[in-house]
Amino acid sequence: MVHPAPSSASDPWRHSVNVAQIPETGLRVTFEATADERAALAAMAGLREVSRAAAAFELTHAGGGKVAVTGHVTARVGQTCVVTLDAVENAIDEPVDLVFAPEAEIPRLAAMIDDDADSDEIPDPPEPIVGGLIDLGRVATDALFLGIDPYPRRPDAVFEPPAAAVDPEDHPFAALKALQQKGKPPA
Repeated sequence: MVHPAPSSASDPWRHSVNVAQIPETGLRVTFEATADERAALAAMAGLREVSRAAAAFELTHAGGGKVAVTGHVTARVGQTCVVTLDAVENAIDEPVDLVFAPEAEIPRLAAMIDDDADSDEIPDPPEPIVGGLIDLGRVATDALFLGIDPYPRRPDAVFEPPAAAVDPEDHPFAALKALQQKGKPPA
């Protein structure tokens, strides 16, 4: 029913579910990334490390061959503080709420969503079910990457901007200005 798939460089965290084997009552799937998968995720995301990554999903049939996937991805990642360059650890807990549909149905369903574009809140088009499988590892990877703080900082880190130059002529382009004025005839 649930099968860890061979990982690749572009998809290091793979965990596929065969849609035909999801019971009518739904399916709960939980899994954790291995040490090799975490190292590959860290390299892809430019992190110092991913010390833990886990996913928990509920899969339910949503009619018309669609499958609803809800749950969350949790992780602990090592980053570098953008202010002090010290090592920092950040926790990630990203919710997931997606709908998957057979690949052939995606254009039709996306067009239906486009037709409803007049509403204030436009839903996302469904994700494709490829070859009868949903890759929950890919879903988990995407959620993990969305949860990464793009500007991590230590809680006590304070950015101090460089002091402004006291002399207005003391700036990076002062030498260029002097050269420019040197070439001009006196007024």
